[in-house]
Amino acid sequence: MARRDAGRGAAVRASGACPCGTGAPYADCCGPIHRGASTAATAEALMRSRFSAFAVGDADHLLRSWHSSTRPARLRLDPALRWTRLEILDTDRGGLFDTAGTVRFRAHYREAGRPGTLAEHSRFVREDGRWVYLDAAPD
Repeated sequence: MARRDAGRGAAVRASGACPCGTGAPYADCCGPIHRGASTAATAEALMRSRFSAFAVGDADHLLRSWHSSTRPARLRLDPALRWTRLEILDTDRGGLFDTAGTVRFRAHYREAGRPGTLAEHSRFVREDGRWVYLDAAPD
């Protein structure tokens, strides 16, 4: 099973800010979702928690929040990639009473000192009552 990158997680705890961009402290935002103390209420909240998991190196959360039909057996995060900022561009459904939804976003990163961007249109569904990531298409 993949494990959390202690260096990245420690940096988030030290700064206090959640990587997902809400402006809330990590301890009150994505932190409880990563620890399993709460679940994401919406597809967008799950998308934000997944971005934060990439930023702090929490592969376990990424696997737990992946739909059982598309989840890989293992996940290795690239330690050279630093996820720096998330932009939510659009959401369709994915609310409290929905069973499916999409989130279109841009995720910014740095690799080997150079900036990069990943644009994606992610699909989310409920599985066993909670939001999970199903799949995505490049945006």
